[in-house]
Amino acid sequence: MGARDAFEDVFLNPGDYFFSSGNLRLRTLLGSCVSLTVWHPGLKIGGMCHFLLPRRGTMPGKAKDGRYGDEAVELLLQEMALAYTHPGEYSVKLFGGGSMFYPPRFATGQVGDIPGGNIAMGRALVKRHGLRLEAEDLGGYGHRQVLFELGSGDVWVRRNTAGFPQRHSERGADRV
Repeated sequence: MGARDAFEDVFLNPGDYFFSSGNLRLRTLLGSCVSLTVWHPGLKIGGMCHFLLPRRGTMPGKAKDGRYGDEAVELLLQEMALAYTHPGEYSVKLFGGGSMFYPPRFATGQVGDIPGGNIAMGRALVKRHGLRLEAEDLGGYGHRQVLFELGSGDVWVRRNTAGFPQRHSERGADRV
């Protein structure tokens, strides 16, 4: 059994978030959604969220929900606080926000531009909470598979842009 076989896989569906330590590999599949990974290099702890929409809107009294970017990041921040760490200690990476239609149905930034809204929210949340953005792979067309190894902090991305204009080479997974 090789080193890569020793990982336990955790798959995040849309709206999920996960924070832990250990020999875990977090995976998700993104289209227009955005995923944010957080990793503490000293403690080797971290997490990932997979949000569908930038924010919920006005629905007071509801519990935080990982389907919305602002709330998903708040849930990760709560986990960081429970680990007695500060958000600025984490390495952060953003992924996703791909258009699933070509040509795009909406101009970037236009009302209804879900991928663009998710990307803008992800970047705004990183800035708002003093997170250290190390890398991003955002926008374009098609979906992405994201794999995050908690022990090392390594993140791998594989893009599937079949049927869309090519933005990246299709060599396989790229380490980000």
